[in-house]
Amino acid sequence: MRIGTFRTAVAVAFSLLLTMTSACGQKEPKFIDNRKPYKLNEVLTNEMSDTSSLKGLDDKVKRYMQEWRMQGAQLSIIKNDSLVYAKGYGWADKEKKVEMQPSHIMRLASVSKLVTATGIMIMQEQGLLSLKDTVFGDRGILCDSVYTKAIKDKNIFKITVEDLLRHKGGFSTSAGDPMFSTRTIMRQNHLKTPPDHETLTKIVLGRNLDFVPGTSQYYSNFGYLLLSMIIEKVSGETYEKWIQKNVLKPAHCNDFHIAENYYKNKYKNEVRYYVPSNEPTVSEYNNSGNSVVRCYGGNDIHALSGAGAWVASTPELARLVASIDVRRAVKDIVNRESIHQMVQYFDPDTYSLGWNDTDPEKGWKRTGTFSGTTALIMYYPDGECWIFASNTSTWKGPSHARYTGELFSELRRTYSDLLPKRDLFHEPTKEPVVLADDSKSKKLTPPMEKVYSMKEISIGKFDEGEKDQGKGKKRRKK
Repeated sequence: MRIGTFRTAVAVAFSLLLTMTSACGQKEPKFIDNRKPYKLNEVLTNEMSDTSSLKGLDDKVKRYMQEWRMQGAQLSIIKNDSLVYAKGYGWADKEKKVEMQPSHIMRLASVSKLVTATGIMIMQEQGLLSLKDTVFGDRGILCDSVYTKAIKDKNIFKITVEDLLRHKGGFSTSAGDPMFSTRTIMRQNHLKTPPDHETLTKIVLGRNLDFVPGTSQYYSNFGYLLLSMIIEKVSGETYEKWIQKNVLKPAHCNDFHIAENYYKNKYKNEVRYYVPSNEPTVSEYNNSGNSVVRCYGGNDIHALSGAGAWVASTPELARLVASIDVRRAVKDIVNRESIHQMVQYFDPDTYSLGWNDTDPEKGWKRTGTFSGTTALIMYYPDGECWIFASNTSTWKGPSHARYTGELFSELRRTYSDLLPKRDLFHEPTKEPVVLADDSKSKKLTPPMEKVYSMKEISIGKFDEGEKDQGKGKKRRKK
């Protein structure tokens, strides 16, 4: 069977299955919300989260920043899907005397992987791909001959979409991280300009894998670049445009963008980035011979794409997290089965989909770190989610997230009960808040009548009448 015919048949069968399961009453009903979401980065200010009861929290955050010599940072907190706190600290741009506000955007580094994973889950719901699809070869998604001919290790043909999501593709950094060794790759391959995604992929496919796909794991930025390319191949659109339209817009996240490399090209409300004061300059990533501050030209941040290139504010990032968590006070943009797949917990040594770790006893964690950026999302079992991001990197590198996590724990012990009871995600309304299930004509008000624990979400334990079966009636594009 030709590959195009095979994929069409699979998509048709998938759609028929969805129709049958919906007829059996298993499809989750439509959900209506009469609240109007804010355009967060146009509305939120520091003053909106000024309160005397949380002055101690502010002081501890400022001391933490001083300890780690951070120029600026943001902290956003959601509680049961309501944004209760959003504040900036220090400088967004010290040289221009611009104070950090919750509306400033900054690089998220590997937190971007959570965005990419969500996009892949939406594509699976739409019937455009499956996590079990192979990536390369005649029946793979990236089936282009330019990649097939470049493959040296035949085990590469075994790599699946899920392998990439879980860092089980077999790629390693034994020859350097392909996403952060552009200068070396240019020299080794006699390139006059930095490799585009296609060229870089051909180069990496010419190497041997470190292990058979699916049998082990090794954190791979390159794997998430491949997922970005999969989204482009399947959708026929750029990664940024498709994610903005299909992931971020439905989540009411209006100010996410793919980062640029230099300060002169930054977005209007984007911060300035900083490195430790004693960090030396480095050679520019494109082998120009120039010396640059590492966070501005030391690496090709833009080329990271879905592996680490998104810029956003922590309030909008909080809105995205609230849209993929099963707590229906904010409408989810993916169904419950997809969320279950993303956070299903196996053991401490198995990566979740997009998240670093989803131990239901400890919470869901996503970190992000590179030069000029430090970020952490911690979603706790009690329904609180704390998100911190700084425009300054520290000498601790990726391990710095541990210290931010300790700060969260300290602040939660003292201030969780003092957090305001409000929702900054939505405009105030004089009318009663109504969340309506239109298939049953039953009006509900937050909190919802059923709140699933992280353990229930991890094992996929949902009420029978609330299981999702996906949307998929589209066909994968050739």
